[in-house]
Amino acid sequence: MNITKSVFIAMPASIILTFLYAPPAEVLGDAGRIIFYHVPLAWISVLAFVVAGFYAAVHLFSKSPRAADADMKSHVSATLGMFFAVLTTVTGSIWAKLSWGSYWNWDPRETTIMVLLLIYIAYLSLHGTLKDGEKRGRICASYLLIAAATVPFFVFIVPRLYPTLHPDPILNREASVHMDFRMRITLICTIASFTLLYLYLFGLRFRIAVLEKVRMGIER
Repeated sequence: MNITKSVFIAMPASIILTFLYAPPAEVLGDAGRIIFYHVPLAWISVLAFVVAGFYAAVHLFSKSPRAADADMKSHVSATLGMFFAVLTTVTGSIWAKLSWGSYWNWDPRETTIMVLLLIYIAYLSLHGTLKDGEKRGRICASYLLIAAATVPFFVFIVPRLYPTLHPDPILNREASVHMDFRMRITLICTIASFTLLYLYLFGLRFRIAVLEKVRMGIER
């Protein structure tokens, strides 16, 4: 089964599990089902930024003639990471409103996701400003490599250094958000579904980027 068929099966299945299989949350009730989307979106954001950094390193240090493909892949993954990070912020703000009564509280996790958004907004601005060519590829790849190195710091380290309203990682055994077996199964399935969605969008967007490059070469 190819990735396209997998996505079109996994995503509807995860929606069915979210609303028909998983029980309501203890405190938030049905509104707590947003957790099944917020957590996978956050995971995919981190994955996409790390993948962007990986392909940036390949572009910088590889001697292969296909290094240009790595440059395009790093840009595609960084763009998708931004898209998923924005959705993470939106769903997190909704969760914050439901849980804490305010859409934004400058909690450490909210602050770090905002910093990451600014870092990658700056990257997209840099990529759009520079002219296409090897110089842009190397500058942007260097930026992405440094940016990817900051992701673990902002996602996993900083939020644990300061008091936070945010629950502990919810897959932990001692997590502050109680999840029974059905909720855990649903969350694992939604994470897997969103991972497949990322892979599908990554492949699709990369193919589009290749076609756009070919078209530009023909027009020139």
